[in-house]
Amino acid sequence: MEQHYQRREVLAIAGSVWLGTLFVDVAHGAGEENKTRGCVVGQPEAARVGEEVLAAGGNAVDAAVTAALVAGVIAPYQCGPGGYGGHLVIARAGGKQVTAIDFNTAAPQAARADLFSVDADGKVKGQANTYGWLAAGVPGTLAGLQLALDKHGTYSFRQAVQPALQRARDGFPVSQALADSIRTGRAQLAKDPATARLLLRDGEPPKVGSTFRNAELARMLQTLADDNSVEAFYRGDIARRIAATFQKNGGLVTAEDLAAYHAREVRPLTFAWHDCSIYTAPLTAGGATALEALGILKELGWDKETAGTAKSSRMLLEALRLVWEDRLRCLGDPEKEKIPLDKLLSSEYARRLATQVREALEKGSPVRTTVKRGSAGGTIHLSAADAQGNLIALTLTHGSHFGARVTVPGLGLILGHGMSRFEPRPGHPNSVGPGKRPLHNMCPTIVLRNGTPVAALGGAGGRKIPNAVLEVLLGYVGRGLSLEEAVAAPRLHTEGDLHLLVEGRWPREQLDQWKKIGYTVAIGPHARVSAVSFDPKSRETRCVSR
Repeated sequence: MEQHYQRREVLAIAGSVWLGTLFVDVAHGAGEENKTRGCVVGQPEAARVGEEVLAAGGNAVDAAVTAALVAGVIAPYQCGPGGYGGHLVIARAGGKQVTAIDFNTAAPQAARADLFSVDADGKVKGQANTYGWLAAGVPGTLAGLQLALDKHGTYSFRQAVQPALQRARDGFPVSQALADSIRTGRAQLAKDPATARLLLRDGEPPKVGSTFRNAELARMLQTLADDNSVEAFYRGDIARRIAATFQKNGGLVTAEDLAAYHAREVRPLTFAWHDCSIYTAPLTAGGATALEALGILKELGWDKETAGTAKSSRMLLEALRLVWEDRLRCLGDPEKEKIPLDKLLSSEYARRLATQVREALEKGSPVRTTVKRGSAGGTIHLSAADAQGNLIALTLTHGSHFGARVTVPGLGLILGHGMSRFEPRPGHPNSVGPGKRPLHNMCPTIVLRNGTPVAALGGAGGRKIPNAVLEVLLGYVGRGLSLEEAVAAPRLHTEGDLHLLVEGRWPREQLDQWKKIGYTVAIGPHARVSAVSFDPKSRETRCVSR
């Protein structure tokens, strides 16, 4: 792979500020002392606990699941045991097996395409799909984490849940992020009595540094630990309690919906480029969008263009706009709808869209699309590698901060708002439907080089995740950069319209050119990518997050 001159060019574009930020984050992800025993990166406290699991002899799956359970207690605004779910991808050491687990939420059987009333702009009246008991589907998080342990871990659920259980029972210091999230959502959080009791103190957020406990959640986790299983959450006393609370508050999830739910092992989507194979979570995750863009850019010969030039940047921009139009128009649950995924990921279709990109560059105008932007956030991503070379990329979420902002009393269980990820209007592949799983943005991904797992990555940041993961893959796989360099490279974000979000380090002359041809450009934050690399020769692991 021709990479050395490209790497120098990328580094020249970035400058000293870029590299200063990079190495702070690399050091934050994993210290030198654990480079040969593995590392975990993502939510800092959860990642530290995950690395303790590695030090105690657990594998990467044990570490990531334990870390995810801890994150669900100490960062309840981002994820939790009642979270709507997520996806993960696992590569076993040596590339013997690469698999994915789908633990996305499922809509209740009573859900129908016209469940939510929309206004003339297509927005749900009263935000009923975002806040409240109709916003929550069947939580998938615990089922997914249990399945990952059972199939690919060495820890029991009882072992993995102990650090989370201890923090829920004994408490942990309130972080600035937790206090700020409660303060921002206070008005909505106060509407649900159980949520208000859990998160507010006399109507106010807890003070930073004070001790936060969730005794009710601790008791629920203790029950699951005693059973060494999450079975009671879906098909036992806990499930019946959850269902009764939904019914009491006008929600739709029933005991039958919970009993019917199962996380499932699924086949990842794959893409080959240079000496690498990319494995990402399949629909309803966001990886299909990243792979469609990779296909277009590979067809355009993007990797042979000089890094950071106006031409290579425009190629990326226009390819992203085209794949976002396909994403928002065509994608949904492939088990419930006919989704043209084979077509979207085919070489023939990539060539067709590449032609559109070339024509747009020649004309000096944007490709034509007809999409509208949206927003979503509140996610955690964890990547882990162990000294044997097992890798995992795991993304889980409540949706936006505190999800549906309702809590099951007696269980301390904040529920995610997976129903908000459906298209609220009927007639769309991603419209609400009984048992359907909504399209979401999570994009856990693993890279193999010459058949050996070498990197795991994913992002947190709502609809910005697929683009951010794609851009890291372009640098790491397309240009042969190190994972640190690829994560550090400046990013842009588009969802198919003419509005662009770029990082402040983007070359000013390119921004001016884009404005002249019709784009609106704003400077702002992007998804945070957390990644690990594994060197098969030295068996060293590295963590990086930005």
